[in-house]
Amino acid sequence: MDPFDIMLNPENVIPYYQPVLSADTQQVIGYEVLAYFQNSSDDVQNLGWFFKDSTIPDEFRLELKNVVLQKALDYYLNTDSSIELFFHYDALLLYKDNGEALLSLLQEYADRGLNLNKIIIQLKEEFPADQLDSVQKLFFYMKTMGLRIALNDFGERNGNLDRLAKIKPNLVKLDVGFLHDHELPHLYRDVHHSISLLSRKIGATLMFTGITSYNQLNYAWRNGGRYYQGSYLGRPQREFVAVDFCKEKIQTDFQHFVNFERKKIKAQLALTNEINQQFKTTLNTIKPEDTYDEMLLKIGNACANYGFRVFICNDEGLQLSSNAEKNKDGNWELLPKGRQKNWSWRPYFLENIARMNVEKKGILSDLYTDIEREEQIRTYSYPISETLYIFLDIPYAYLFEQEGLL
Repeated sequence: MDPFDIMLNPENVIPYYQPVLSADTQQVIGYEVLAYFQNSSDDVQNLGWFFKDSTIPDEFRLELKNVVLQKALDYYLNTDSSIELFFHYDALLLYKDNGEALLSLLQEYADRGLNLNKIIIQLKEEFPADQLDSVQKLFFYMKTMGLRIALNDFGERNGNLDRLAKIKPNLVKLDVGFLHDHELPHLYRDVHHSISLLSRKIGATLMFTGITSYNQLNYAWRNGGRYYQGSYLGRPQREFVAVDFCKEKIQTDFQHFVNFERKKIKAQLALTNEINQQFKTTLNTIKPEDTYDEMLLKIGNACANYGFRVFICNDEGLQLSSNAEKNKDGNWELLPKGRQKNWSWRPYFLENIARMNVEKKGILSDLYTDIEREEQIRTYSYPISETLYIFLDIPYAYLFEQEGLL
């Protein structure tokens, strides 16, 4: 489609509205406004490419963006202006005129009754690092007007957590469209978990987009998403839908999610209790004169069904024993390479030591990737005394065979 044909026929540019749903209420809380073009044959095409094409003059893209904005706001004020509207904007284009075209237009509608708190400006985080301070000031000014800022598709290109912390957006959008149902990579989960934690600290809401399947919705739910959007929940339409059009479906899915997580928690508690009892029984066979390495071999043999590596640390993270590791023949051998290493730098190490001292029982870690084996594992840690702790690494193969441990 020729960009000039579009600019010469602005009356054929039509706003479409894709619903955004909330985990809190399972209802529509707003709409993302998308631009479509209807040609003479009644064929409707998405104009997303038009605004991304840098060969199209900036003034054309800004003018068309304003056309879409005006049409959407006119419809909005005449229907339901209590919900939220999400508008896409190129941060660099916005920055070139210091946001004047957009802000003056919004102010006109505010004079007609538009609540600017309901307007969310979605910005691609493609602005150069050397312009961050200037862009930051513009975003701050927009917030003082009552507008809210969303970083769109955060992390997809040059994004980083430093940029997120400086801009302090109201919403952070993460696209899960690239995650296929049967290969939701745990590494992305870890990255998204970090973004979720930082978003919560700066008071930003996490929104997952591109949701096309049950599994992707589950992924968004498990990773702290409050708002959801995608064809699985609702496609773009020319009119607003009923706020509860998808509520029953989401409630049903959420119930499945909760039931599955409960099964996982029960499975993890069952494994924790099972290994906990095995450790108690085995430690009663330990003699006072046994060395740490001798203790490891007894524990390893007793826990051969669960683990592939065992070692002992003190409460400061210093490893006092060798590594006892199970070889390919299923026998345990001592590897002195781990002795005197310090593991206190690992996340949650000291927190788990404190928990074990208080609770007087072992702890099963979350899933993480073992550096040497390059596979997902869990670690079970158990207090021998108030200053000594045993760590048992459980391989992926075992976790895979047990329901609820992955």
